[in-house]
Amino acid sequence: MRTECISDQYGFEGFDGRRVVATFDGGAITTDGGALLLRHTDRAIGLFRRVAACFDDHRAAERTVHGLRTMVGQRIAGIALGYEDLDDHDELRHDPVLALLSDRLEPRREDCAALAGKSTLNRLEHAPAGAPTRYHKIGHDGRALADLFVDLYLEAHERAPGRIILDLDATDDPIHGHQEGRFFHGYYDCHCYLPLYIFAGRHLLAAKLRRSDIDAAAGSREEVARIVGQIRRRWPQADILLRGDSGFARENLMAWCEDNGVGYLFGLARNERLVTQVADDLEAARAEHAATGEPARRFADFMWSTLDSWSRQRRVVAKAEHMNKGTNPRFVVTSLTSAQHDARDLYEDLYCARGEMENRIKECQLDLFSDRTSAKTMRANQLRLWFAAFAYVLIDSLRRLGLKNSRLQNATCGTIRLKLLKLGARVTVSVRRIKIAMTSAHPWHNEFARAHARICDAAL
Repeated sequence: MRTECISDQYGFEGFDGRRVVATFDGGAITTDGGALLLRHTDRAIGLFRRVAACFDDHRAAERTVHGLRTMVGQRIAGIALGYEDLDDHDELRHDPVLALLSDRLEPRREDCAALAGKSTLNRLEHAPAGAPTRYHKIGHDGRALADLFVDLYLEAHERAPGRIILDLDATDDPIHGHQEGRFFHGYYDCHCYLPLYIFAGRHLLAAKLRRSDIDAAAGSREEVARIVGQIRRRWPQADILLRGDSGFARENLMAWCEDNGVGYLFGLARNERLVTQVADDLEAARAEHAATGEPARRFADFMWSTLDSWSRQRRVVAKAEHMNKGTNPRFVVTSLTSAQHDARDLYEDLYCARGEMENRIKECQLDLFSDRTSAKTMRANQLRLWFAAFAYVLIDSLRRLGLKNSRLQNATCGTIRLKLLKLGARVTVSVRRIKIAMTSAHPWHNEFARAHARICDAAL
């Protein structure tokens, strides 16, 4: 039987007569020195404390080592720093910088680390609904967690914006096991969930996990009504506009908007009747393209209704375009009048801008692992989605408060993590101070310093 030995030293090709040797004996060194910025960002907006307040803790206080705020902060910050798996926390619980999230470096018991391990965090995520059980004594209030996103958005503004545009979109969240709610979606060609996201600019207002055997707009009216209600309690006269693709051009949502003084601008799936309506404009665009060889477009503006699914006629704007590949007619339906926006401005400037929301969803799913929904129950997976969404809120708050007018003001969450958070540092603890010594050659030193100063001001 052969025994495999793991060396304590790792040799590499040397140079100039010197050996190159690597070891894991550097002591208290972290790869997440920039997490200090996240800690101060949390202080500025009170995120960890307020998320923890949405949980119920039925554990025996005298036997509790890791408090709710510590566990919640550890989970959110871990995702923000790129650690999507609970397994990672068995090692991260010993990280000296992450330990500062709990405001202590030393554990309350000698046999525990300052932060929680995977088993403790697993109980945080998997508590079932209803009364606490022997093994699951931590529950959460889903409505309170959902409302917190809107509260954080409202607090980020001293006054109501001139117009609040709520972007709605549904996307696929592939699943690979036998999770609750598993369903094969023909369009996405996989088993998946169909989460609903709602953004106001860069601000995330809703991340709702849904089964995929539903219409894309299912439940959107209820989510919009909740969000609009919160906004108007703060700003009663707010000008609010919903924007989304053709999956949201549904009678119940548009009628609700019309009854509640909310504007809407949705894509409209083309059909034979709509194409016939703009036949002359398409022919004119085709003739211009034939003459110039360049893409040509015309815009049409008319009142229109479906045969039976709409309760009334509504304004439709059409883009009649002809390109090298042929005609490309597109349509949108809106409650906005021609006096507010003419057809070209409505489509090119207002509607097409909704594509920016897709970048926000990519940040959530690719940079912050909101698609890591591998738990058995939808309740646990919804909580995972919310933790990832709060990690987005945390980094976006760092971007908004600390990086405005800097080279990173429009950087993605993944870029901010790479440039400012994933910093190697040596940690030295003495009686009077904790020193985090980061590399002197860091190329984003100025951005780090500027972000630190601004966030400290915001936290006052």
